[in-house]
Amino acid sequence: MTAGRDDHERDGISFSHLDQELFDGAGVTKHELVDYLDVMADRLIPVLRDRPLSTIRVRAGQAPFMQKNLPSYAPDWIPRVDVWSHASQRTVSYALGNDRRTLLWFANQRAVEYHVPLSAGEDWRYPTHAVLDLDPPTADRFDQVVRVALLARRVLRESGLDGAVKTSGSKGLHIYIPVREEIVEDVAAATRALAARVERLDPGVATTAFLREERAGRVLVDASRAGGATVVAAYSPRARPGLPVSFPVAWADLDRITPAEFTIRTVPQILDGRDPWAQAMPPPQRLPADLVAEGHRIPIARVAAMHAGKRRKRGAGA
Repeated sequence: MTAGRDDHERDGISFSHLDQELFDGAGVTKHELVDYLDVMADRLIPVLRDRPLSTIRVRAGQAPFMQKNLPSYAPDWIPRVDVWSHASQRTVSYALGNDRRTLLWFANQRAVEYHVPLSAGEDWRYPTHAVLDLDPPTADRFDQVVRVALLARRVLRESGLDGAVKTSGSKGLHIYIPVREEIVEDVAAATRALAARVERLDPGVATTAFLREERAGRVLVDASRAGGATVVAAYSPRARPGLPVSFPVAWADLDRITPAEFTIRTVPQILDGRDPWAQAMPPPQRLPADLVAEGHRIPIARVAAMHAGKRRKRGAGA
């Protein structure tokens, strides 16, 4: 890593306030973020390329905030794609993290986190991956997350599939399953079916309950990362003290690591020029028909929870 460089310009980007702490309690300077994104550009760009980019930016004294639409002051040379947002009923101009210079510009804007959808370009209909997001009830139960991840791997194998796993950069894990020529509705359905199968293997530790109060201390197997949903990219820092990083982990090493050991200060040395995310990712796979069919019979968790909430309100008012 190039920590210690005192240059204030790289690739035409002029940096300011490099020695400032990124945000209150970060324990990391803006200079360190710039250095990290610079040295990691060749690994980050492949996972960001051509995918509409959402970033989480930080400012001293303020809460982190997500930025999707490129600001009006963004330079014209930043690659971008316009995507219609059904939620906000407007066109959003997203940046594309396709080159080092763009990453350096975002670093100067104090953009710490880099989130992308599971599809590329403006067409959301053909995801490149399905994702299971494993979220523990508390940060100190990573052992439970590992247990559920290994259950998920068993389900994948029994379904004729394979995947790669990375830390979320927070307290959980993300399991990526590359898919080939599948429409978004079928990928979403297959993801729900995979989550349900994991839950059935051990409902004492894994759950698909969307509502937190229904999880009873179990690990959520979240199948909702589909359609326009985004996931933090591999190698992206997170806006938390010390700037932990979403980091690829070999399946065999899951019970030997803790997410906190991967930070912007440690990751470049750990990698030593390697790209384990690219190396671990299986080739794209076709989804089994029975998995897709099973998933189409499973209600979407968020929608089911919304309807359940409405029923409870009606009952309370009766």
